[in-house]
Order: sequence, then C-alpha cells, then structure tokens
Amino acid sequence: MSDAGLLYKSVGYSLSAILSNIELGDIGLPEIQRPFVWKNGNVRDLFDSMYQGFPVGFLLLWENDNASHSRRIGTETKSHNTSKVIVDGQQRLTSLYAVVKNKKVLRDDFSEEHIEIAFHPLEEKFEVADAAIRKDRNWIPNISKIWESDTNLFKFVGDYLQQLSEVRTVSTSDQQKIQNSIQKLLGLQNYPFQALEILSSASEEQVSQVFVRINSKGKRLNESDFILTLMSVYWDKGRHELEKFSRDCKKPSKTPANSPFNHFIEPSPDQLLRAAIGYGFKRGRLQYVYSLLRGKDLETGVFSVESRQKQFERLLQSQNLALNLNNWKGFLQCLICAGYLNGKLITSQTTIIYSYVFYLLGKYEYKIPDHDLRRNIARWFFFTSLTGRYTNSPESALESDLIHLREVKDSKGFVAFLDRCIKARLTDDFWNVTLPNQLNTAAARSPSQMAYFASLCLLDAKVLFSTMLVAKLLDPSMDAHRHSLERHHLFPKDWLKQKGVTEIYQTNQIANFALIEWPDNSKISNQPPHKYWEEFQNRHSHEEWKSILYWHALPEDWTSLGYEEFLSQRRSRIASVVRNGFDRI
Repeated sequence: MSDAGLLYKSVGYSLSAILSNIELGDIGLPEIQRPFVWKNGNVRDLFDSMYQGFPVGFLLLWENDNASHSRRIGTETKSHNTSKVIVDGQQRLTSLYAVVKNKKVLRDDFSEEHIEIAFHPLEEKFEVADAAIRKDRNWIPNISKIWESDTNLFKFVGDYLQQLSEVRTVSTSDQQKIQNSIQKLLGLQNYPFQALEILSSASEEQVSQVFVRINSKGKRLNESDFILTLMSVYWDKGRHELEKFSRDCKKPSKTPANSPFNHFIEPSPDQLLRAAIGYGFKRGRLQYVYSLLRGKDLETGVFSVESRQKQFERLLQSQNLALNLNNWKGFLQCLICAGYLNGKLITSQTTIIYSYVFYLLGKYEYKIPDHDLRRNIARWFFFTSLTGRYTNSPESALESDLIHLREVKDSKGFVAFLDRCIKARLTDDFWNVTLPNQLNTAAARSPSQMAYFASLCLLDAKVLFSTMLVAKLLDPSMDAHRHSLERHHLFPKDWLKQKGVTEIYQTNQIANFALIEWPDNSKISNQPPHKYWEEFQNRHSHEEWKSILYWHALPEDWTSLGYEEFLSQRRSRIASVVRNGFDRI
C-alpha cells in the first residue's frame, strides 16, 4: 500500500521529548479515555521493564485539528492548543508523566495522589514506596526527585551515599555500582518510544476501528465515548457535571439531602448521559444523537454551527433535569416502592437508568402527579427487572419503546402504554409456566429470585422462623460484617449428598433457598429438614404458620416430599408470591 493510502505515520520519540510535549500541551489526553492510572504495582513494573531495556509497547496518537479536543494529563486544567491526542498508551504515559514530572494523578474514586516509586541502586530493584521502604536507607524512596529540574546529580548521589554509610559499610565497588545505577535510571529520559500517529483526516469511527484492531484487550470506543468527547469540546461544564454527579453517588455525605449518594447504583458518566439523552432526545441508540450533536441535519446530511448549538442546548436542558437531586431521589423512591430496597436485589443497572428515563418523561413530558408517577414507574421497574426487558440488546429495546411513545400525547396515554406493555408480557401463561421455568436455575443473581425477595418486602413478609420483617433486614443500614439475612438451604447440601444429589445445579436451585437470620442458619447447619422444622415450630402459632408457609412458598408437607417434587411445587408457589407482590404495587 502506498503512503497515500495509510491512515497513520510512524514517529519516534524519546521519553523526555514525549513528556515535554505533554507538559507543553502539544500532546493531550482525549476524553474518549478515562483519566485514571494503573495500580502503583503496574507503574513499578513499567519502570523496571524500561530500566532493563525491554520494549514496553508502541503508542497510538491522533493528529488533532481541533485544539480544544483534549486536556492535559494529570489533574491540571485542559489544554487549548493540543496538536495530538493519545488513543492508546494513555495509562503508560500518564504513569510516566506522573512519576518523572512528579504530578498528581486521579484514582478511580476521583481522589488525587502522587505515585511514589522507590529504587534500590545496589540491587537495581524497583518497588512501590511504603513506610518501611521510606525508613530504609538502602532505598531511594521516590525516584521523581532524580528528574527534578533543580536536582544536582553529583550532590544527589553524594547525599545518598552519606546516608547509606551511616547504616552499613559502603565499599568502593558499591559506590561505583550505585553511581552507575542512578546514572542509568536518570538515562531513562532517553528511552525510545515508537508512536503510530493517525492522520487528522481520519474519522472518529476509523480511529475506533484502529484502536480495536491493534488492541484486542482495549475497550471498544462507542457512541457514548465520542459524545463525551464532543461535550469536552463544546460543553466542558456539562461533562464535568456528569463526572461530579457520578463521583458523589459513590461517597456518603454529611448532608444527605444535598447528595445523590444511594444504595442502588453508582452510575458512570456514560450511564447518566444515557438517561439525559433518552429523555431529551427520546433515543435509545446513541449514534443518531452523536450526529445531531456534531451539528448534522439527519435529513439533508448538512453540518452547521447553528444546528450543533441548538442540539447542545437541548442536551443541557435534559441533563439538568437528569442530574436534578429532587428528580433523582424521587425516582429512587420508585425502586423502594417496587420492593427493591437496595442494589443487591437489582441485577441490571441498565434497567435502573432506562426506568429513570421513563420517570423523567412521565414527570415532565406527560405531567403525571408524583403519587401516580411513583406507582407507575415502580410497576414498570418491577416488570422490566423481572422480564429482563433491557438485558439483551438494551439500546434497541429502549429505542423501540421510545418510538412508540412518540405517538402518546397525554398522561392517560403514557400510563396506558405502560399497562399495555406489562399486560402483553405478564399473562397467566407467564405466571403459571414461564416464571416457574425461569426459577429452575441455580444462578445466584437471577432476576426472578430478586423479584421474589422484592415481593416479600411488598407483602410485609417475615423472615423464616423470625418475627423480623424481610424488608427491615434488607435495609442497607442493617448490613453488618456478617449479613443479617442469609440464604438457607431448605434441604441442606450434606443431607442431599446422602441421598445422591451432589451437583451444584441441583443443590443450589433457587427453590431450595429461603431467607433466614444468620444465627438460625448456623443453628440448623446440616440437620435433616423434618428435624429442624419440628424444632422451630414452637416459635409460632398455627395462624402464623399459615402466613409463613405462604410467604416462603412451602407446601404443608414439604419435608416429606421427594426433592424434585418439592422443587417443582415451590417454584409454582414462588411465582404466585411474585404475582401477588406485583399486584400490591
């Protein structure tokens, strides 16, 4: 292939040259990559490989015609005159820049930290600095000092040798080795890197394809990544608002009323963006929205600044509503209303985000009163969680739902649409055949099992053998070192083993589990069902036992049933409890 057909060119850099380009802002971090670095152990290994002369991989850069398309590496403010951005190699360069230039980096919890890598000159060994290493004079505790502009290498080595001689004898050969090792470490600034630079004429899609083809372990860049990039270019404040909201969702606050922190979801900026776009653009697939935000008229194919500004104003308005604390907390109340009291009961975060889209539509597009909205969204969330509506091809499923909603004009139509979708799926056949079949699994995180637990909360059920409500013990604030509730094998595994039932798929069937307080679970241990059942019967009256058998889906004679027959009967009874729980919303 001729050079004219290539999407890239090959360029060589020394470490000092590429870090200088980063420091000057000529090479920047693109927003399609997150600004998080490796664990410190990875950084240590990187320096060790370079010191020993091993290759550490090539870099992939992208020539950038738009100077504000990126920001500086580390925690500094974004650059406005970047000529190239890093597509692949960001973790390596961020780590090298942080250590060599002694800059703080961002962790995945958005905290800032200096990376301190220690070096043992005599053993030529790198390690992550800790308290013991910092006290050990054999180590240079922070190699960043070597590359500081005011460091005099001769004095640096002299000071090190002086401190070392205070704790051990340093021979002439030791001195020579130490000098050589430190000089070699300093010389890493000349370490060669080979970079493939994608030409500025390449499209975002071509860049994504290049990234995927040369880096099979990397994350495939998708429309949400590129939309976040556009936000950094044209609405940087909006991008940072998403990141801040995401960050605040992860950390408990001293002022809960002013915080989005919750026990259901720690949404990523990408997920929050999807909620804003789903509401504001009524789109599940983001490819169309990406084109709109670039200023493209989908009918004519023409790009314009006016169109781009109009679409970003639309995004601004929808994002403001999506990140509004009253809306966020009002929506999370819907999950509680649905019986899902904490995130451990929820098997799909996408279902949370997409249900939030419907909450925003119901509140602002169709003006549904809060009380009615909470009930309807609670039903929708329970329904979509139970059926996995947004599990397979979620974007397509949401896109289809939102397309149908475009024909809905008022609140009655919105509620009717939700009810139609629910009734079309939750038929008698679903409750009597489909759901019992779905319960025929040993999956630890089955949506059908979580719907059963949610139903126990809705029905004010008590824990097996207990006076405590399931809802009370599923409250996240009750979670201790050992969980308040445990899943108990009604037919203990050891007892089943004696009967020849040994496969995990058989012993860990959903229908063989019941929620029980952990002290009772420990007491029962591996006792046969009929034995522990009799021992616990004196805790409750005859009337109470009727409720217990109903809530926990147990036939009256369950301890005398064959195991397979017990599982079959209990699946049907669990399905009935789930149906009753859903009807309670």
